[in-house]
Amino acid sequence: MSAPPILEMRSITKEFPGVKALSEVSLTVMPAEVHAICGENGAGKSTLMKVLSGVYPHGTYTGEIIFRGEEVQFRDIRASEQAGIAIIHQELALIPELSITENIFLGNEIARGGRIDWAAAKLRAIDLLARVGLDEDPDTQIKHLGVGKQQLVEIAKALAKDVKLLILDEPTAALNEDDSEHLLDLIRGLKGKGITAIIISHKLNEIEEIADEITIIRDGHTIETLDVKAGGVDEDRIIRGMVGRSLESRFPDRTPHIGEVFFEVKDWTIQHPQVPERLVAKGSSFTVRRGEIVGLAGLMGAGRTELAMSVFGRSYGNYISGTIVKDGKEIVLKDVESAINHGLAYVSEDRKQLGLNLLDTIKRSIVAAKLSKIAKRGVIDDSREFGIAEDYRKQLRIKTPSVETGVSKLSGGNQQKVVLAKWMFTDPDLLILDEPTRGIDVGAKYEIYTIIQSLAAQGKGVILISSELPELLGIADRIYTVFEGQITDNIPASEANPEALMRSMTSAKKKANA
Repeated sequence: MSAPPILEMRSITKEFPGVKALSEVSLTVMPAEVHAICGENGAGKSTLMKVLSGVYPHGTYTGEIIFRGEEVQFRDIRASEQAGIAIIHQELALIPELSITENIFLGNEIARGGRIDWAAAKLRAIDLLARVGLDEDPDTQIKHLGVGKQQLVEIAKALAKDVKLLILDEPTAALNEDDSEHLLDLIRGLKGKGITAIIISHKLNEIEEIADEITIIRDGHTIETLDVKAGGVDEDRIIRGMVGRSLESRFPDRTPHIGEVFFEVKDWTIQHPQVPERLVAKGSSFTVRRGEIVGLAGLMGAGRTELAMSVFGRSYGNYISGTIVKDGKEIVLKDVESAINHGLAYVSEDRKQLGLNLLDTIKRSIVAAKLSKIAKRGVIDDSREFGIAEDYRKQLRIKTPSVETGVSKLSGGNQQKVVLAKWMFTDPDLLILDEPTRGIDVGAKYEIYTIIQSLAAQGKGVILISSELPELLGIADRIYTVFEGQITDNIPASEANPEALMRSMTSAKKKANA
């Protein structure tokens, strides 16, 4: 006789003003299994997990939650943690200035006689770090750890609370391949020790690899639950459930119309902002033609983002040498404003920290990069602002009841569309896109690829930075590879393949010809 479910969520309905985020959603999770939840951005996945973990307390939704055989009514996150449920959000909830030990036991301190026993806490932290495979001094401040190691600290923090059900929201979205594989191995190990996991992820290859069951949510409704162990479940099957149809191709068809070189960077050298002896860009040279999508490929830390940001108004590092030529004339981009005025735009890889002000509305966010276009004598024209935002909402299919909605209320994919709209509004000649589809589902990715291609079709140049080689191979016309701050190769898409790219991404032997 099989064990009863560890979790049942029955007919969960959650509404926000003007939006029904969840409608009669049901979910059953078996003990000591990995249960994945898949769906497009805005489908309701994160909302469902916030209901389960007490972020949205009992009384703000309808339906029942049965955990370990008993109905639970969590009033807050602390109540769900006391029951044995821990959630790790995509935006990690660690305090950078505190140590690993302090973060692990924050709000869950080990006390003796009314005082925190730091010696006992440190010993316990060492044990927890060993369980998650993290070899770090527990006194190390969080700000000195990479994102992958911070994820492991979050899991150690959950284990300190005797977790029975671990919820991970996009746990590998910001991780490189090695860190992702380490995290997946850890989840398998925890499963072997009786801990159940729920994972939300857009990386379908990882889901297919690690999940025992997959529940698909679409537009706030439960569509189906797939039994991976029974076989017959692959990425195409998951996509069909997510979008309601088969995607014949992951990338839109396109016939490029590439013109002359209009943007060129020559011998670009940039110094690290805190470590003067380290060069993050070393004599880098590259070109972009009108109507061309140029890829930048490199392993995490290779210097792709640093190169792009330094070109965009020297917004990273200390300029040492190099020139920029646009339309045959040398230009000097000393700050972001001058970069924008010369027709450059930059979509950051971190949309929440650098791309958007989460306190702003969609309307204000879209026009934020060039307010002068809608201002008369220093006063913003409200009707023009609204009209422009509405046009972009329709054009980019941003899912929202109103452009007056705060951007913080949008799903990741829709936030990314707002960032794209913001920079499209500046009418750039060159658009630099840094990981534009990170943390976005396959349906939204397809829409963003379509937007990128439409910009190229207008004669604009696009630089696409991506950690996903299939994405670069599927959309770029030409790909530069970067290794330790150097551009090592320049490969036409017709000649590119994953093996060739990886060779050039891991060696400085070759020198690219622009």
